[in-house]
Amino acid sequence: MSARALRSLSRSISWIPTGKPQQTLAKEASLSGIGLHSGASSLVRLLPAMAGEGRYFISGDAKVRVQATIENCVDSVLCTVLRNDGAEVRTVEHLLSSLETLGVDNCRIEIDGGNEIPLLDGSSKGWTELIKSTGLCVARDDKGLEMEKLVPKLLETVHLHRDDSFIVAFPSSETRITYGIDFPKVPAIGSQLFSLIVDKDKYTNEIAPSRTFCIFEEVQKLWDAGLIKGGSSENAIVCSIRDGWLNPPLRFPDEPCRHKILDLIGDFSLLAQNGNGGLPVAHISAYKAGHSLHTGFVRHLLEI
Repeated sequence: MSARALRSLSRSISWIPTGKPQQTLAKEASLSGIGLHSGASSLVRLLPAMAGEGRYFISGDAKVRVQATIENCVDSVLCTVLRNDGAEVRTVEHLLSSLETLGVDNCRIEIDGGNEIPLLDGSSKGWTELIKSTGLCVARDDKGLEMEKLVPKLLETVHLHRDDSFIVAFPSSETRITYGIDFPKVPAIGSQLFSLIVDKDKYTNEIAPSRTFCIFEEVQKLWDAGLIKGGSSENAIVCSIRDGWLNPPLRFPDEPCRHKILDLIGDFSLLAQNGNGGLPVAHISAYKAGHSLHTGFVRHLLEI
């Protein structure tokens, strides 16, 4: 498949060959757990898929196919939601983050017991370990042929901001993410900055173990809104404005900032299509962003 067969109207990105074939899982794998917002138990099965199929979810009694692309993304603040033909899949970002970074280009993802991906321990460590233990193989299409993997490369500087939050991406020969957060009213978190060149080993060791976090004083408001029904000290790190971290120890001193990079990779993976890569070759710098700004930036890339 040529780059011209992909979305090529955007002047900001070009689809470039990697010289490597698209990959998929070597065999089926599964994990079960509790959904963060629904509180429901579900089993997720990851299955091999053909080259060119990309990553997609099978959800609901009607077994609707929900492709993991930006076109199916619904604007949401606290998690990433995909929707197609009346079917919805929630909290997909941690799983997609692992699949994207570890090179699982084509994957069928089946969910039994609801429509939310389990939060596990609040990080993508469980998904990353599962994928690495399962192994990958070359994906082939329905004719038994390989397809070369393409990735998006940024051609010009692109930026998007909302109030005092922003994402800006610069052309680069490698994929680097720099992320900053600032919680002036929560001293134990404060201002943090983390930057790394993204590769499988660095992701596995420095990003995947980073857990989602929340502010203790905001928990009741989220519960009252019908959210985080499955949240607990077992699947998130909780910080109090007055008392600091309530369930230490942290895995990294800057674990909240690292987790934001984990989320960004999962959200940017929605740029992927037809079994090609999603995370652009670029230096991506984000400050006080979140899921809505992440996915908004991906849409912006395709519109300019």
